[in-house]
Amino acid sequence: MGKIILTGDRPTGRLHVGHYVGSLKRRVELQNSGEFDEIYIMIADAQALTDNSDNPEKVRQNIIEVALDYLACGLDPEKSILFVQSHVPQHAELGWILGCYTQFGELSRMTQFKQKAQQHADNITAGLFTYPVLMAADILLYQADFVPVGEDQRQHVELCRDIAQRFNGVYSDTFVLPEAFIPKAEQGARIMSLGNPLNKMSKSDPDGCVPDRNSPV
Repeated sequence: MGKIILTGDRPTGRLHVGHYVGSLKRRVELQNSGEFDEIYIMIADAQALTDNSDNPEKVRQNIIEVALDYLACGLDPEKSILFVQSHVPQHAELGWILGCYTQFGELSRMTQFKQKAQQHADNITAGLFTYPVLMAADILLYQADFVPVGEDQRQHVELCRDIAQRFNGVYSDTFVLPEAFIPKAEQGARIMSLGNPLNKMSKSDPDGCVPDRNSPV
């Protein structure tokens, strides 16, 4: 059986040069390498609701923009499976099931949750708290062997493995245990913000980004 890889982006804003150097360029290389039997590339719009639950039209528009950027960068629907997360209801269904095998303490220790909770103390939703469970469902649904992530996402993949092991212990070997696929630093694993070099370039900090082709300059 060949290897499967799954990756994607949340459509919370337009992609920037950090995405291209840190992930998109690498995805095209992986796609054309013949190393993997299946490559799933997801536009994670359900995940994006943790930031844009009050603006669904913005999410819909961003989905189109991300899809266009994928194609412009060289991702080929004949070689990679490109899809929108919410178009596959099994993501949410499996997310609920896996949530029943996830400990409250595990989620409360997630570094990204603690950081975002501090930044948005007046809007801490249950979705933000359980986001890593949905991410685990995204991965396990496709029996992915590898998940390309930045170092800041490694903790989520480790939690995904823990959940899968717990589930497998009850129901036999149901899920593949995925591994984080982190590129070396010289391959652009982490592009830093132009505004704050201590932080990664992020859509949530537009002033620190080099925008895509359509963003206003």
